Amino acid sequence: MKRPKLRKASKRLTCHKRYKIQKKIREHHRKVRKAAKKRGYKKPKKDPGVPNAAPFKEQLLREAEQRKQRLEELKQKQKLNRQKEHEKRRKLEAKKNAAKTKEKAEGKESSSKSKAKTEKLLDKNSKKSFCRELNKVMEASDVILEVLDARDPMGCRCPQLEQAVTSSGGDKKLLLVLNKIDLVPKANLEKWLNYLKKEFPTVAFKSATLMKDKRMQQQFTRRRARVDIALNIESFGSKCLLKLLQEHVKTQNKPIQIGVVGFPNVGKSSIINSLKGVRACNVGLTRGVTKSMQIVHIDKQIKMLDSPSIIADPSNNALALALRSIIDNEESGSADVLEGVDAILNCCSKQQVMMYYNIPDFRNTEEFLTLLAQKRSMLKKGGVPDMENAAKLLLCDWTGAKISYHSQPPGSQKPPPYLTEDKIAEMQACFNLKNLEEENNNTIQALKYPSPTSSIIFQSAGMTDGTIEENKVIEEASEWENLETNMEEEEEEEEEDFTESDDDQDDMEEENNEKEESKAKLGEQQTSLTNSEKQIADEHSTSLSLSLDKTADEDDAYDFNTDYV
Repeated sequence: MKRPKLRKASKRLTCHKRYKIQKKIREHHRKVRKAAKKRGYKKPKKDPGVPNAAPFKEQLLREAEQRKQRLEELKQKQKLNRQKEHEKRRKLEAKKNAAKTKEKAEGKESSSKSKAKTEKLLDKNSKKSFCRELNKVMEASDVILEVLDARDPMGCRCPQLEQAVTSSGGDKKLLLVLNKIDLVPKANLEKWLNYLKKEFPTVAFKSATLMKDKRMQQQFTRRRARVDIALNIESFGSKCLLKLLQEHVKTQNKPIQIGVVGFPNVGKSSIINSLKGVRACNVGLTRGVTKSMQIVHIDKQIKMLDSPSIIADPSNNALALALRSIIDNEESGSADVLEGVDAILNCCSKQQVMMYYNIPDFRNTEEFLTLLAQKRSMLKKGGVPDMENAAKLLLCDWTGAKISYHSQPPGSQKPPPYLTEDKIAEMQACFNLKNLEEENNNTIQALKYPSPTSSIIFQSAGMTDGTIEENKVIEEASEWENLETNMEEEEEEEEEDFTESDDDQDDMEEENNEKEESKAKLGEQQTSLTNSEKQIADEHSTSLSLSLDKTADEDDAYDFNTDYV
């Protein structure tokens, strides 16, 4: 029997051994640092921070916190985009698998099914569906807000819509909301308010541009005590509009529904988001983002109905079609885009456009677009200026909230024939106009405006005719079909991209196997060749190599002294 140990072995080391281990560790760390230096790694410097003696320390710290907040917002947006991409991929994979199983079980799909799919897509994006949804909003709403762009209010007014509301028998009320007032000089804005309030009650409004969704709003409210609210998140005129609507609710003694209506890129959805305080509706620079009626509850008594854009009638002039058409600039043809740019340049002062875009004098629209493309480095192969993209960029600037331009109201007040004095009195009866004027004055004083010299003078083309009734809509089949076919092609390309990765691996394996087989065959053939045949083959190969070398030398003969400067 083995005698058990009374004590455990000690873990102590001799000093010699311990120092030796420590020395080896130091040497290892030194080697690691040297390798990192060779790779170009530098130790990150610590942020010393803002010293207490520095002037404007609080302001600097506030700006730093705002920068951090913006970075976090960008990260969240990128995260959401990634999640959307992953969802798209999953959907495409699921579709692909479903299609494969169907093909195995039933065989290939018939052409009738593909036609049905395209018809559904066309129906969703067609002009008739836009009119149908717009009529739904108009029928369901008690008060209709016609949103106008403050830069061209007369061009944003639709006489067909106003006539339909006024002829409803006094049941429905119409309010004008003058949006984007920060892009117009103060004097011009006051003129337009004085002009429009004689026909309909008008609210001056500046919607919030950077509206957060619910998740971002929660994070923002946690930091609200430390960081000030940025100016671009605030909206102006929302309190005034809410007060006006709440007073109307009291007079009616029942909850009301408010329809928000207008031409594309006027800011319908952004007004609803500003009133709600959260990004409830989708907003974008592209036209036709809202495709169906959307209900947003502001409070217990007020419901907002977001609607698709009014369709501009094709009988309108080129300027109205360029700025108010439902089809996006990127999707429209090059000829239509060039016509729109030409119409815009004819309605503006040439010198102000040159000053804004920092471009020299030009004779026509083509020359202007070439200069703009060169300035913005929009070049095709061989340095050719991309005029089409430059034209689309200009139209995006004019329809979006980028350029500050203004139009003058008409000299004489001539209301349209459908607006009589009785109709005007009916529309203004339920609203407190004195309070409205006071609130409008407060919003005007709170905002900063561009100077009249920096704002481009614009000649308005007058009211834009729109098609509201579904029967009167003329479907431009070729345009919409092209759009949908392009969409389908893009989806097919995406599906192919995912399938290509698997197919490419199989193809690569097959090619490698074929190469190996061909090499083996060539080896066998070479061994079977006689000496005479080998000599002939060698001579042939040498002649080929000589000819190839000659051509290569001739092509690569490049004299740097003469050609290169």
